[in-house]
Amino acid sequence: MKLKFTDLLITVMLGVVFGIIMKFWDDLYTVVKPLLPVARQLIYGMWFMVGPFAFLLIRKPGVALLASLSAAGLSAFIGHGIEVLMYGFIQGLGAELLFAGFRYKRFGMVVAGFAGISSCFAGFFLDWFYGYANLEAWALFTKYGLRVISAFLFTGVFAYYIVKALERTGVTNLIRPVSKEEYSLLDK
Repeated sequence: MKLKFTDLLITVMLGVVFGIIMKFWDDLYTVVKPLLPVARQLIYGMWFMVGPFAFLLIRKPGVALLASLSAAGLSAFIGHGIEVLMYGFIQGLGAELLFAGFRYKRFGMVVAGFAGISSCFAGFFLDWFYGYANLEAWALFTKYGLRVISAFLFTGVFAYYIVKALERTGVTNLIRPVSKEEYSLLDK
């Protein structure tokens, strides 16, 4: 399952699209902050979505990490700094390692959701390193507990159903031919 040039191009373009979406999501997150200072963590999962979404779409090793790095690269380029590249790498790696643990053969909602949670945990360790996770135990549990829920919703539920809808339209046949057997793999 080697990556072809078209796989690389589509993965990078997905990263760019998600990078743009994340810019607007960042603006939304900033607006929501004073209104829902704790509950806003429930929309944080968008930042974990790109890697699992790319893997569900292309289904080849390396795409989760590459898509996450591409999105972070655009984000860094438009002004969020080099630190965001570290997050893109570590979160993409978290998702990639989860998919590797399943030998890149599971494409269902639960596996994608756990890939998002893996990205969340990877991001937590980077947050800890940068000092963003220096909270009291109850606040830490609440903040990251809500992020775990959000990660599963965005990377598992939303990404899964978006890819499933794309497959039903036939658009993904241009990326990878889909057989009837592959449709049943989505339910695993």
